[in-house]
Amino acid sequence: MTSPRFGNAPVSYGVFGATTQGAAPRDLLRSVADAGYDGCELGPPGFFGSAVQTAEAYQEVDLSAVGSYVPLHLAGTDAAMAHDLAGMAATCSELLECGGGLAILADEGSPELLINPARDWLDRSLSLNAESWDRLAARVRDAQSRVEQAGLTASFHPHISTYVESPWEVEILLERTDIHLTLDIGHMALAGADPVKCVRDWGHRINHVHIKDVSVEILLAARAQQRTDFDVWWADVCVPLGEGDVDIPGVLEALAALDYQGWLVVEQDRGPTLKHEYPEVAREQAANGVWLRQHWQRASESQRS
Repeated sequence: MTSPRFGNAPVSYGVFGATTQGAAPRDLLRSVADAGYDGCELGPPGFFGSAVQTAEAYQEVDLSAVGSYVPLHLAGTDAAMAHDLAGMAATCSELLECGGGLAILADEGSPELLINPARDWLDRSLSLNAESWDRLAARVRDAQSRVEQAGLTASFHPHISTYVESPWEVEILLERTDIHLTLDIGHMALAGADPVKCVRDWGHRINHVHIKDVSVEILLAARAQQRTDFDVWWADVCVPLGEGDVDIPGVLEALAALDYQGWLVVEQDRGPTLKHEYPEVAREQAANGVWLRQHWQRASESQRS
């Protein structure tokens, strides 16, 4: 059995989407390398400079560019989508210069969904109607086609507080497109799903995995208060691996049973983080990496026995 590769991401250093307040990009990459990872996802377009500068930054610390999160307003206006697709094109250029990686597409949801995370599966009042689903699926197919025409592979990231949040919404996406999934086990757990079942049900469509542990209690409190400071409470939701509510060992056993050989990317999201805090983050992420490797080894050995 071939072991997957282990990566991290800028969100572990407080880089949320286009929020890069206080970030020191090259120091961030050095910190990820110092924490013992094989690769790191990109930040927003231009985070490391030009495409050439981005490749140079990764080469300097001997890290692979795993892929990049691509936010898309899939239920938004045509103008919003055009802006997002331009950003995606820039991201694809960076990935190509780095030698490849996944374009990880994700819906951006809406302000209303932001204060209504983890919606009840039976309450469809904020969900898309049939016409809107047709448009969302068409836009995903178009974005996927653009990624593939650029010579890269696309993946889709179901995400809390978006129109592709709950398992039933993921199922619709899978039925209407042939795109593969980035399974973020933390997001799925917060949406009320069993991530182990998600692996078993969707394993043939999973080409990327985000390893995140979360506290469901903190999310429920934020939802009850209708908090809009997402970057604050979300950082509190994400906890060190093994300290939250996600059955990560069970997920790893299910992935090992599928002989999963893609990336396992650790994400322990933080609020905006300054350069002088990077050593502390590196220690946290090094501990997460050790924990993950140990549990992957146990899952692999269980499959061989």
